[in-house]
Amino acid sequence: MRHAHTVEQVRAAEAALMARLPDGALMQRAAAGLAATCARLLPRVYGARVLVLAGSGDNGGDALYAGARLARRGARVEALLLSPGKAHAAGLAALLAAGGRVTDDRAAFSAADLVLDGIVGIGGRGGLRPQAQPFATLPRRGRVVAVDVPSGVDPDTGEVPGAALRADVTVCFGTYKPGLLIDPGAGYAGALQLVGIGLETPEAAVSVLQHADVARLLPVPAAESDKYRRGVVGVAAGSARYPGAAVLAVAGALHGGAGAVRYAGTAAAEVVRRFPETLVTDGGPAGAGKVQAWVAGPGGGDGAARALAEALAADVPVLVDADGLTELARLGPGALAGRRAPVLLTPHTGEAARLLAGAFDGPPPAADDLAATRLATSRRLAAAYRATVLLKGSTTVVADPGGAVRVNPTGTSWLATAGSGDVLAGLAGSLLAAGLAPLDAASVAAYLHGLAGRRAADGAPVTAPEVAAALPAVWRAVRAGDG
Repeated sequence: MRHAHTVEQVRAAEAALMARLPDGALMQRAAAGLAATCARLLPRVYGARVLVLAGSGDNGGDALYAGARLARRGARVEALLLSPGKAHAAGLAALLAAGGRVTDDRAAFSAADLVLDGIVGIGGRGGLRPQAQPFATLPRRGRVVAVDVPSGVDPDTGEVPGAALRADVTVCFGTYKPGLLIDPGAGYAGALQLVGIGLETPEAAVSVLQHADVARLLPVPAAESDKYRRGVVGVAAGSARYPGAAVLAVAGALHGGAGAVRYAGTAAAEVVRRFPETLVTDGGPAGAGKVQAWVAGPGGGDGAARALAEALAADVPVLVDADGLTELARLGPGALAGRRAPVLLTPHTGEAARLLAGAFDGPPPAADDLAATRLATSRRLAAAYRATVLLKGSTTVVADPGGAVRVNPTGTSWLATAGSGDVLAGLAGSLLAAGLAPLDAASVAAYLHGLAGRRAADGAPVTAPEVAAALPAVWRAVRAGDG
């Protein structure tokens, strides 16, 4: 599992480590790891043109010391100082002693084989300052390597409030930073390289599942299992206008680890025609029979209010999606008050805007603003509704009411297709019924759904049924540890 820590956590860990190390030793560790990464990125170090963009803080010092190490290996290293009077004195002296030089020619940015972005580090807030803004748009020939975080990206949130320097590689010292994992900041970070510097970090603010983590969470039937012991998921979805939502949600549910799927709604004939193993009723959840979790809302249309109310009346976990979210936004968080069983909400940013308006009695915020503040939005929704929230988008973020956050690392933009969310809802609901906690069910579902989207699309347009059909293959691949 990848772990990401806030600036405050990193600063505290650094201070504790520096108290035990000789003066400057921590910076030398960072510079050594940074220089080694840069050397691997260059076809050859000797004779390579390297530009160090150095700001006034320790981030600039890390970059200057790394530049000195590259210069000692024969690279032609120049430093462009954004605040010449405030440059890290020891780092600059080391660079000059190694044969590097200072330049004020901004054309060096476009001519370099490699650029080290040491303008601002994890202490920076806001976009690039005016003197650094041109580097965000200048043409480049070589790779840009960000030192700990791309300058202009908020390290804690991934927000990009102004101009920012887009990196090809970001070298993270000690731990990942949340803003490198969440869009829009993740889109500026490029490939992430972690350099260990000996930090002892506390519990992470944000985490990212990897194959091994997901494999451990996947439900596997025991020898004595039957369909009921494995869990039964109820799906209340579809309407006369959107019968396909029911079919797609059931498709996702059938591949999610539960032993059986009960369908309740007006699309029973369509569902059983496509999936004859489904247990169907044309009524609502109240008369469908016993389940271990409900999925309520996909394509629910006018029946979404009834489906949501009856699902919430059951003392089992409930996943609310699509039209169910619209109804919940109308009711507000009070509709969930007093529930003992957990709730999982799966909004996109437009639905998140309506949910926030329903929670705080105001006009809905702009969906684009929520997309730019994904971490804060997911946490705010989770706190307001006392529910786990899976916020869909270019970066899917899962937050629970206790403050834990997971970021999904899989997916493809081809998943932006009709019905994809219905498959995800059914998959996550089935994992809930199989016994996973909401945070785990949402995280695992997003992970598998993203992998299935990649596999089904393979660089071309994909349909939601194809995503559902790819789920067994990616499930097997995760369990086998395949990439």
